Amino acid sequence: MNTATAGMVDPYAEALMALARDSGLTDDFGNDARSILEMVESSPELKDVLANPFVKGDAKKKIFRQLLEGKVHDYFLNFLLLLVDRRRIFLLEDICRQYRVLLRQLKNTVLAEVTATLELNEGQRDAVIQKVKALTNASEVELEVKLDPELIGGVIIKVGSQVLDASIKGQLRRIGISLLTATA
Repeated sequence: MNTATAGMVDPYAEALMALARDSGLTDDFGNDARSILEMVESSPELKDVLANPFVKGDAKKKIFRQLLEGKVHDYFLNFLLLLVDRRRIFLLEDICRQYRVLLRQLKNTVLAEVTATLELNEGQRDAVIQKVKALTNASEVELEVKLDPELIGGVIIKVGSQVLDASIKGQLRRIGISLLTATA
């Protein structure tokens, strides 16, 4: 998100948060925002239609109603329709991401980006969450898991600017560096 876009995104995300707080729907809207992000990211066609200025607002509204009615809170759907009316629907993904940031701040939750070779089982997820809580003193931890078979094994955990590399690839790289410095 560039600086010009951020100037437009923040007020919408903050307005959505204000509505959510006033209505007691912060978590519901957080789930709705996550669902929207997953839907848009998994459908390049939908992303193209929403970003296309030649597709009329009424058509975009109809798409939202067909896809989301009964699946997201009515207030959230109305917010999306408002974005269409204001010709700001191209900001949808950034607004949803920023809302999730505001929600994490509100709940003292940190986002931990975990890169692993395989999907984590429940025990591994719990272990990562406990490790991140210990490192950050956060009340809650939200995991975003990405798979990378090149790690060979282990995980890389990134929280903000902190990176904990417990991958085999990282260990091999560190061994290689120590060998190079020992022979120099």
